[in-house]
Order: sequence, then C-alpha cells, then structure tokens
Amino acid sequence: MNKSITGYVGLDVHAASTAISFAAAGRAKPRFVGTVGAKRPQLTKALAQLGKPEFLVVVYEAGPCGYKLARELVDQGYHCEVVAPAKIPRSPGDRVKTDRRDALQLASLARAGALVPVVVPDARDEAIRDLSRAREDAVRARLKARQQLKALLLRHGRRYSGKTSWTAAHERYLAALTFDHPAQDIAFAEYRRAVSECQARVEHLTQALAQQVEQWRMRPVVSALMTLRGLDLVAATTLVAELGDLRRFARPRELMGYVGLVPSEHSSGAKRRLGAITKTGNGHARRVLVEAAWNYRFPARISRILQVRQENQPAEVRAIAWRAQLRLCHRYRRLSARGLQHNKVCVAIARELLGFVWDIGQRVVPEA
Repeated sequence: MNKSITGYVGLDVHAASTAISFAAAGRAKPRFVGTVGAKRPQLTKALAQLGKPEFLVVVYEAGPCGYKLARELVDQGYHCEVVAPAKIPRSPGDRVKTDRRDALQLASLARAGALVPVVVPDARDEAIRDLSRAREDAVRARLKARQQLKALLLRHGRRYSGKTSWTAAHERYLAALTFDHPAQDIAFAEYRRAVSECQARVEHLTQALAQQVEQWRMRPVVSALMTLRGLDLVAATTLVAELGDLRRFARPRELMGYVGLVPSEHSSGAKRRLGAITKTGNGHARRVLVEAAWNYRFPARISRILQVRQENQPAEVRAIAWRAQLRLCHRYRRLSARGLQHNKVCVAIARELLGFVWDIGQRVVPEA
C-alpha cells in the first residue's frame, strides 16, 4: 500500500443510507463518523472532511448496490476497494451486527490489510453480464410457466404420449385440448399464453445478446471458447461475462476454486477427508460448465456445427479444443465404468473442462 495513505474509510452501504467510519494510519482506535443518506453529494461531503482523496483508502462490501459507487469514487481520485463479504474475518462469538459496527470493522481490517478485494468489472463487461443474466432469468421464468401448464394437464389426466414436449407436434396436441368447464378452458389458455410470452422473451434476449457480443471487446475470447465442445454462443458469453479476463488467474486451480468446482476438505493430523464440491464463487459459470460437461458422454468428433465455430481460429486454439475432447470423452467413459453417479462424473468433467477454458483464455487477448 502507498506509504502516503493517512486514513482508511469503511462504508456500510445500503440502498437508503451509508454508515461511515474512519481509521487513521497507525494504531489509533477507529471512530464512527456518522450515517448519510443515499445521495452521493452527502457521502462526498463527509469524505472530504476526512482528508484528500489521494491520501484515503475507501472500502465497502460487495453486494446488491453494485460497483457504481466504486467507479464514482475512483473518478474522484479515491483509492476504492470492493471487498468479498465471505472472506471478512469474523469472531465466532460475535452475535451483534449493526451498520455502525460493520463500518468500524471494515475500516480496522482495511488498515490491517486483512480484506480481500474483488475485481471491479469494466462497465462494458458488466453491461453484457446484465444482459446475460436477464436471459437466464427469462429461461427460468419459461421453465416455471411450462411446469404450471403441465401441472394443470396432470391434474385432469391429460398426458402427452409423444417423446418430446414443446415441439411443433406438442403444440398441435395442446391446441386440440378442451376441458369440461369454460373456466378451465380460460385457465388453460392463459397458461399457454404465459408459456408463449416467455418463449418470445427468451428468443428476443438471445438475439440481443448475440448482437451485443459482436461489438464487445471480449468477442475474441468468446469465439475462441466456442471451439470447445458444449460451449455455444450463450454458454461462452456467460462464462466470459461472469469470469472476466481469464489472465488474472495465475493457475487453473485458482479458477477452479473461484468457480467452486474443487472438493471441500476436512483434514486433521494423519486423517484426510474430501467432501462435496465447495460451490463457492460464481454459480452462473459453474452451472454453464456442468451443463457443457454432459456433451462429453459421446465419442470425440468434430461435428458440422463445431467445424463452423472453429473456422478462422488460431491453430493452437483448435489444438487445445481437440485435446480437450480426447481427454474429457475418455475421462467420462472411465469414470462411468467405475460406477460413479452421473452427476458426479459431470462435475469432474466440468472441473477439467475449466482447465482447458483457462488455457485458451491465456492465449487469446481481448480487444482494447
């Protein structure tokens, strides 16, 4: 840290208020400054009374208020860090939590260097991430609408005999259904309309995401990751939007731990016990990787769709993608032959797939 820093400011940020505390450089006890409203000029005025921006370090926890405050403070000359809440040291016996105590603790820990900052994404990258998550929410809403429609049909003994639902044949089957009471027909029509609207929303957001990626600075990385089996445009965009520049991870194991795909461990003395995966970090990226891992249950091959994706890609990227197929398809067969449960096999494959994602991310440079 810069030796010219004279103070550390802890902010407990909420939607309607911000608690402020200050810890002077040295060993003096932190003091609580006060609480201001949600308007930025109020916070700026309070910070101005604590010292010049270049001499202060401001920290606050990552949360629902996002990174807008951090960007504004950096623009004003402050050294601002957004810290990971899960990695803040907490006393096991501490059962009192207030805004005042949280702000004081942040200032004290920032002065001690005991906080772990998170990477504040570029505003352009965050915009793509917001669009990607909006599509994910739309897919979740579509699933819920479809479940509600099927629940109505099941209650009245209407079972579709076809192999796959939500196809053209399934839509023709639904169009021919009628019920004994007009009220049920109305309910059925509304459920169908909800499914149709959700489907249209997903398609619209998918198209918008594809258009925005073409103008995104991380487009080369997205295109390179699409050479991997199981990672189409939506999946590759989700990974890059959630993980950012992969070059910030020094080793693949760091990235695997960040996504939460490494096994938990409880070891003591000569006893070592591994448990389920930690599921820490970014759940959006973890879900995409596990879904992509299912594709490696088939033999390794370059399909027509994959061939199109690999066109105009560097030879080293294509080589990594083919090496990933050979290893992961073989690995899937080996693990399945041992009798492992399929979900566990997919998690293991997803973890190794992330290693190849990291390798490609080290070789492809985003645009300026």
